[in-house]
Amino acid sequence: MKIALITDQHLDGRKGSVAFWNYFQKFYDEIFFPTLKKEGITTVIDLGDTFDNRKSMDFNTFNRIKENYFERLKEYEVHMILGNHCTYYKNTNRINSPELLLENYKNISIYVNPKELTFGSKSFLMMPWINSGNREEALKFIKETNSDIMCGHLECDGFEVTPGMHFEGGFKVSDFKNFKRVWSGHFHHKSKRGNVQYLGNPYQMFWNDYKDTRGFHIYDTESDRLRFVENPFEIFEKLYYNDIESDYNKYDVSDYRNKFVKLIVEEKRDYQMFETLVDRLYNVGAHDVKIVETLVDADDIDDVNLETKDTMTLLNEYIDEVEIAVDKASLKNVMRSLYIESCQVA
Repeated sequence: MKIALITDQHLDGRKGSVAFWNYFQKFYDEIFFPTLKKEGITTVIDLGDTFDNRKSMDFNTFNRIKENYFERLKEYEVHMILGNHCTYYKNTNRINSPELLLENYKNISIYVNPKELTFGSKSFLMMPWINSGNREEALKFIKETNSDIMCGHLECDGFEVTPGMHFEGGFKVSDFKNFKRVWSGHFHHKSKRGNVQYLGNPYQMFWNDYKDTRGFHIYDTESDRLRFVENPFEIFEKLYYNDIESDYNKYDVSDYRNKFVKLIVEEKRDYQMFETLVDRLYNVGAHDVKIVETLVDADDIDDVNLETKDTMTLLNEYIDEVEIAVDKASLKNVMRSLYIESCQVA
């Protein structure tokens, strides 16, 4: 029996951004669902954080998710545990988005409390998000169960949340010594220590995900083999600018379509060429272009802290913050057109 394992989808993530949803959907359309068909997989285990916003979701976003993901998932048997982003309160799993939003999907079993299951020749413990309200029950199951494998949404000490950033506190690997395998969601970066493995989420969502491998897994219960299926698509790209070495008027920018771009300036002498490049990136369909100008080695740049914002970013941020009775998206388009026109005049 083969089972698909996926976690931390955050289907309404980035505030329901259409740009990110189109990127997410490309993964589902071209990788996830075709692989399930090809491998003859009929069972999916979701290890939590299916949704992103713990408090609310707009109707348009949910309708998009429902039509393009959950309706297609109807032909599969889905076992879903709760992640922290799925629960309204932090100290209980009682009120949660999957139970409220997915109650009409009879193919989806949602685990609010620990539950032992059997798939093929293997026994599983489904462990939802552990908080003060269910901690005693969860620890009892972890100690007393005879399950081979545990699927959870855990905080474990020493594991990488994102590349280079380690979590301190939480469970120790030794707490799960009774299991052959422990698979967890929660941390989006893939990592493994001993019998505990963070599977990682399917796609990039933030700049700290840049070039970090993403995808989902397939587990064969008979061979006990866990196989990773990589998502080849990326939404973040960096472009290093040095007009002493390159002529960017001849540079092919087509690969930056539908991407968020960081333009890192190493050497800028030709200001006209630089502004033209920024213009071309926007015109080819880049979602956003952030300009980073620094005198230090680009490899030492802290992407979060050392960021010089370009003109359009500053204008857009100002429009977002100011209280005005006009459509802000239309105003941004007007300002961008004026900015491009001014660059051409210059």
